[in-house]
Amino acid sequence: MVAVARPHAEVRAMRREDLPGVAALERAAYDFPWSEGIFGDCLKAGHPAWVLWVEGEMAGYGVLSVAAGEAHVLNLCISQNQRGLGLGRHLLRRLLDVARWNGAERVFLEVRPSNPVAQTLYRSIGFEEIGRRPNYYPAKQGREDAIVMALDLVAP
Repeated sequence: MVAVARPHAEVRAMRREDLPGVAALERAAYDFPWSEGIFGDCLKAGHPAWVLWVEGEMAGYGVLSVAAGEAHVLNLCISQNQRGLGLGRHLLRRLLDVARWNGAERVFLEVRPSNPVAQTLYRSIGFEEIGRRPNYYPAKQGREDAIVMALDLVAP
């Protein structure tokens, strides 16, 4: 196995001018993407949203919701040509830091059963499956369940 060095990455708060690039990454990554308007609504609602830049190129983004001591990873994506370099882990850790800074004690997310790479990432950080949401995601053949995962940020 050959070790691949992670490129220098910068994470900063998402801005309105980032939305076209974020939406383009989203469309390239998913069969059923969020629209640019949904990302704009997240910014309007004050959800912490971050973009990841590598060598001047947008390489990913993440959106979080935080309220009442809980956080929810709403969206996390790394561009297809930047995957496998540890950037998803880097960005997810930043989102977890933001959750902590905002007083969250537990973080939730949903992931498709058909996305084992994301599941592996989440488990490697400490997320555990706590349930399922039937027919949560649109899919080419109807609907797909969601695996619900959670991570406790405070020690018991």
